[in-house]
Amino acid sequence: MKIRNLLAGTAIGLAFAFGPAAAQADDLTVVSWGGAYTKSQVEAYHKPFIEKTGTNIKSEDYNGGIAEIKAQVEAGNVTWDIVDVELSDAIRACDEGLLETIDHSALPPSPDGTAATEDFIEGTLYDCAVASIVWSTIYAYDTTKITGDAPSTMADFFDLEKFPGKRGLRKGAKVNLEFALIADGVPAKEVYDVLDTEEGVNRAFAKLDTIKDEVIWWEAGAQPPQMLADGEVVMTTAYNGRIFNAVAGEDKPFEIVWDGQVWDLDLWVIPKGAPNKDKAMEFLKFSTATEQLAAQASWISYGPARKSSSPMVGKYHNKDIDMGPQMPTAPKNLENAVQNNFEFWADNADQLNERFNAWLAS
Repeated sequence: MKIRNLLAGTAIGLAFAFGPAAAQADDLTVVSWGGAYTKSQVEAYHKPFIEKTGTNIKSEDYNGGIAEIKAQVEAGNVTWDIVDVELSDAIRACDEGLLETIDHSALPPSPDGTAATEDFIEGTLYDCAVASIVWSTIYAYDTTKITGDAPSTMADFFDLEKFPGKRGLRKGAKVNLEFALIADGVPAKEVYDVLDTEEGVNRAFAKLDTIKDEVIWWEAGAQPPQMLADGEVVMTTAYNGRIFNAVAGEDKPFEIVWDGQVWDLDLWVIPKGAPNKDKAMEFLKFSTATEQLAAQASWISYGPARKSSSPMVGKYHNKDIDMGPQMPTAPKNLENAVQNNFEFWADNADQLNERFNAWLAS
């Protein structure tokens, strides 16, 4: 999740963290997705951790996947201390022995004393990973560019006749195949049953064929709102928090369509052999405490992974916007939603991405 013009706020946050001095070998290197998302982490996690511990934080951005973690671990030259990853990547990297194991009993309890293992939402704690947020891939459009009926379903995203114009899609198989099946009439709860068959995969690619010539591909999370703002696309898939940030932080006339959203988790992992493993674990514990997760939700519309954080989620940090309804987990937004099946993608990512790349080149 990047692009430079949206990183200005993050750069300011990092200047606070480091001052003018160059990064030192014992700085804590925290790797995430850049843009508005890293900005939310800087404000909710980095700054208060620096104030509490005096630790310098070096922030780096990446575009996801486990290739860089794998390369560092296998080369015996690990430079990253803690990394924000998607769930399927966390599972796969753990299975491949690329990550440190995490003792969940060391995580801080909730303010009322409830153990972390009971306070985290079910399915958010793993042997090598601890979730921080629930996020979602949705699609959005510029309300000033569409006249008449507004798009409201995933099928509308694929309807070039009713809504002509370019579409933005993330360059990869994951989420695009789910969206294609939903647009083709598959109920959200049946998406992975269908996708787990050769016929289902063929069906998804056939649906993508219908818009392929009108697609502009994106790779970094800050690109979709910029593509909308520049008029490059009429609609684009995007991370929900990026679109919210463009609306709340930059007054962009964008609208999210929640139908068919694919929701997921982001989690902290510590690469095997991290140079500052103990310090990374302290940061992980601090940043996944109830108060810090709730604080992040005041900067970006991603749901906290702890139950005790939810009652603390209030307004957007500088506007009178109730953040609760902006979350992927708001009941109205979950009416036709798909939870990313991390097991499916951990098992099938290589094969489906290979087919996707071949399809893209054809």
